[in-house]
Amino acid sequence: MTVVALPANQPETFYRGAGRIADFRNGPAEPDRPEDWVGSVTSRFDLAPSGLSVLPDGRLLAEAIAADGRYWLGPDRADTGVLVKLLDAGQRLPLHVHPDRTFANAHLASPYGKTEAWVIVSARPDAYVHLGFARDVDPAELAGWVAAQKADDMLAATNKIPVSAGDAILCPAGVPHAIGDGILLVEIQEPTDFSVLLEYEGFGLSGGHLNLGYDLALQCVDRSAWSPSRLAGLRGAADRLLPQPADEFFRAERLYGGDRVARGFSVLVAVSGEGALTGETDNHPIRRGDTLLVPHAAGPLHLTGAVEVLRLTGN
Repeated sequence: MTVVALPANQPETFYRGAGRIADFRNGPAEPDRPEDWVGSVTSRFDLAPSGLSVLPDGRLLAEAIAADGRYWLGPDRADTGVLVKLLDAGQRLPLHVHPDRTFANAHLASPYGKTEAWVIVSARPDAYVHLGFARDVDPAELAGWVAAQKADDMLAATNKIPVSAGDAILCPAGVPHAIGDGILLVEIQEPTDFSVLLEYEGFGLSGGHLNLGYDLALQCVDRSAWSPSRLAGLRGAADRLLPQPADEFFRAERLYGGDRVARGFSVLVAVSGEGALTGETDNHPIRRGDTLLVPHAAGPLHLTGAVEVLRLTGN
């Protein structure tokens, strides 16, 4: 078989989980670690090789792709272009922001920034995310908030958006955001680990500015007002999971038993039910919590059974 079932890949991080990844994946997984990096060729910022996915044969996925890119990616791709995570917010995450491609290219030697999107798998009642400032924020005001760690003032200036299972939201690079507690989600993002922490003091950290200093790092922040109509444009429609602006960065499809899985490198996350993934050389059982890596060489595949799967690809 060419499809690869991936074990949990949970690097250490500064905030806590609540066991939702272990429950979702039907174990084994670390219950207190809040992230599972799926099909990752991206390491944590300044902490390589932490974050990189290891294949069942012991090789790093990044090494396998470097050795045989055509097998994994096909003839037209140079890299995966995507990082997928399971994220279990056992506490509210700090307000933070990710640079866009222009900033990352100029200051971080990377062609990728970190636009991301969230597909909510489960959420406690009254769960929420903070997304974008609700009013225009002056550069000096933002710098003052960060320097004095005025978390309450920063959060009060953001939009607090209710979320529930099944929601899908695009978070463009530059937009300040914080995921509230009690949420399990699948995160699709550009393949970097670039974060500028606007809030850090209450999380046992001394800052987070990508080794650039805050004077420069804060230049990547979108300080403009995100009105309800702008925020509405960050959600998909009946015929697509994510809105059209996401297509520049990655694609996400919700597939069910009976659907065809197109040829190409992708990460699959089964979010409910069970079934099978079949193809010319594959007949792979799949159930809720499975994370699968599909190389280009697998060819087109077919889903059967009462299963719901997210198919995630770079663009």
